[in-house]
Amino acid sequence: MKIRIFWKSGELIATLRDTATSQKLLACLPCKSSCNTWGDEIYFSLPMESTLEEDAKQVVDPGTVCFWVEGNSIAIPFGPTPISKGDECRLAARVNLLGDCIGDPKILGTIKEGDIIQIEKT
Repeated sequence: MKIRIFWKSGELIATLRDTATSQKLLACLPCKSSCNTWGDEIYFSLPMESTLEEDAKQVVDPGTVCFWVEGNSIAIPFGPTPISKGDECRLAARVNLLGDCIGDPKILGTIKEGDIIQIEKT
């Protein structure tokens, strides 16, 4: 399954993994939210909850679509965050891995704090 993540100046398509949290995400789509930034990461809250899955990680590849359980938010890093060591993408906590962006995730750098971001099934 694929999702479209879009904002006023761009968009990304992501392929979802078959996980319990991904299924919860699909069930709440479409939705929109105000976006936050943290270093080279965007995150935004969604009307869903989940528990931490067994394969949850704190360090992921750029463009990994993640679910931050504590914040009920999608988080997508595209480069280092304030707590990264070197060039890694280190999130604030372990996150569930939902999927991967297709194409260059650096386009997420065009998002400004407070921009409206939307997510829908494709």
